[in-house]
Amino acid sequence: MDAAMRRIHVGNALSAFGLGFTVPYLYVYVAQVRGLGAMTAGLVLAVFAVAALVVLPFAGRAIVRRGPLPVLLAALVAAALGALSLGVASSAAAVLVSAALLGAGQAVMQPALATMIVDCSSAETRSRAFAMQFFLQNLGLGVGGLIGGHLVDTSSAASFTLLFAIEAVMFLLLVVVMVTVRLPHAPRIEAAPVASGRGSWKQMLGNRAMVQLCVLGFVLFFACYGQFESGLSAYGVEAAGISTSALGTALAANTLVIVVAQFAVLRFVERRRRSRVIAAVGLIWAVAWAVAGYAGLGHGSQEMATAAFVSTYALFGLGEAMLSPTVAPLVADLAPEGMAGQYNSAFALVKQLALAVGPAVGGPLGASLHAPYIVAFLLFSLGITVLAVRLGRQLTDVQDQPWLAKSRVVARGGASVSADV
Repeated sequence: MDAAMRRIHVGNALSAFGLGFTVPYLYVYVAQVRGLGAMTAGLVLAVFAVAALVVLPFAGRAIVRRGPLPVLLAALVAAALGALSLGVASSAAAVLVSAALLGAGQAVMQPALATMIVDCSSAETRSRAFAMQFFLQNLGLGVGGLIGGHLVDTSSAASFTLLFAIEAVMFLLLVVVMVTVRLPHAPRIEAAPVASGRGSWKQMLGNRAMVQLCVLGFVLFFACYGQFESGLSAYGVEAAGISTSALGTALAANTLVIVVAQFAVLRFVERRRRSRVIAAVGLIWAVAWAVAGYAGLGHGSQEMATAAFVSTYALFGLGEAMLSPTVAPLVADLAPEGMAGQYNSAFALVKQLALAVGPAVGGPLGASLHAPYIVAFLLFSLGITVLAVRLGRQLTDVQDQPWLAKSRVVARGGASVSADV
């Protein structure tokens, strides 16, 4: 791992650590500590999603034209200002504006950092680089949330101000780290006409494989990540009688599986077709939903229901560990030269849409319509398998099996091979 990639990974860990301090406690802070009520707290969470949806279509074009580093630095400064202002905001208007600024900055960080990883990696090292990114993100979120939980005091607004100040410091520290990064040369479109922004989106939408991957990505994030803290947790509490402490254990089990299994899983998936790995994740998640069905709809003891519910989150973690070295590198490999920022931003936009729709659909279903909820999301998981198999038919051999690029270079005595996208 070269110096640039090390700094990028440090940046990922710092940003996740900062987010872990505040994200789990945002609702409590707005609704209870600031006394603004559940409605305002819900609007704050919605503003995060809306801000991301607004800025991401422009972020991709900015990354293509200016490079990922300047865009990342601007996003970090915006996020730091948003975190600081959120920590001292006392009115609903101030909280919402601060949340919009913080949410926009957080959203732009994702494609900018992903594009930097693409620029600093090769086809052979990209899966491992994205696996390391996912590992550090989860580790940072877990550690940040753990420390933040010991610092907060719901009777003291000052303790939350401290949390948001720490988050802002993490973002500013990341600015210092990123300024020292020296990225390898990557193609940029400096002199592109204004209308080319629409042209680049049209070009991307003409890439059938990328369109299918975006559809698949929406279902992935809708059926898993969009349910963690909404539909699935509501289902666990209402149908399975899961206590809040057991729910915390389930979330910890999810993170633990990712942290422990990530690199063992990486060795397993590196030499397998990406489309088949994603298809296998759909099957694993279908089993997870079936286990969740047993937890809430079965007739076992409360201990068995709790164990089954925790196992559901652990199985989701296993699937996430398989996806991290698979999906993000595939987005990069589908992008034409110099367009990785556009493609990363488009996929991040799809993710945000799924994360906005997922809780809105899954929350009410999970809380009241228990059996239909489980059946619906079990079918969504099987749909992931079907969509992944169909995607595999659109991919070139090298896109689906990236290690072939290296073997072909060796076989041809060092001649480079390029794949059409």
